[in-house]
Amino acid sequence: MRLLVLLAHEGRALSLAELAVRLGLPKATVHRLCAQLQDSGFLARDIDERCFAVGPALRRLALDTLNHGVVRGLRHEVLAALVTEVRETCNLTTLDGTEVLYIDRVEAQWPLRLTLDVGSHVPLHCTASGKLFLAHLPAAQRDALLERLTLAPMTKQTLTTAKKLRAECERIAAQGHSCDREEFIAGLIAVAVPVHDAQGQVRAAIAVHAPTARLSLAQAEASLPSLKAAARRMGGLL
Repeated sequence: MRLLVLLAHEGRALSLAELAVRLGLPKATVHRLCAQLQDSGFLARDIDERCFAVGPALRRLALDTLNHGVVRGLRHEVLAALVTEVRETCNLTTLDGTEVLYIDRVEAQWPLRLTLDVGSHVPLHCTASGKLFLAHLPAAQRDALLERLTLAPMTKQTLTTAKKLRAECERIAAQGHSCDREEFIAGLIAVAVPVHDAQGQVRAAIAVHAPTARLSLAQAEASLPSLKAAARRMGGLL
């Protein structure tokens, strides 16, 4: 459990030697633990095969925990109340490796809308939540990630260079929220705010999105006080 907690908290792959030093255990013991956890899917080899990262079984466990019982219902209520207030679809997301994972979502009652099911993944570089998570990563970790990401041009507005994304991340960190200016899907805008845990770490994001035919980006940003209030309530439920 200590090994899994260390890897999950670190947010990057660690080598066998790093794990042994950080855990204060013999290399042979750590090697045996990693082999067992890899066999069960809780760990996976990284691109550099000398390093280990969290595996699919641990990601499923994290999602199942977030969606468990009473707390999940309370989080859904926060999201539903926000949708009633802003009258547009809102979602709760978290960072999952190099993608954004949808934890929960409440649809507004409009005929024109985009459907993304809970459990869906969307890119980091062209979504409001994704850019928000990038902006809150430690600089070294963000730079390493930007060098590895495939910055595919989803629309004409997509930021497709690491330089532009770094500048965008600086703006997001300064202003406290992130915007999708039709970067993921043409005709769709979004605004996202961070959800902090009790230690002040950004663990999730709440976002509102809508087609430009119904809502301008300026109108979406006008809902920031409501989004931030919901994020504060959500923070106590993580």
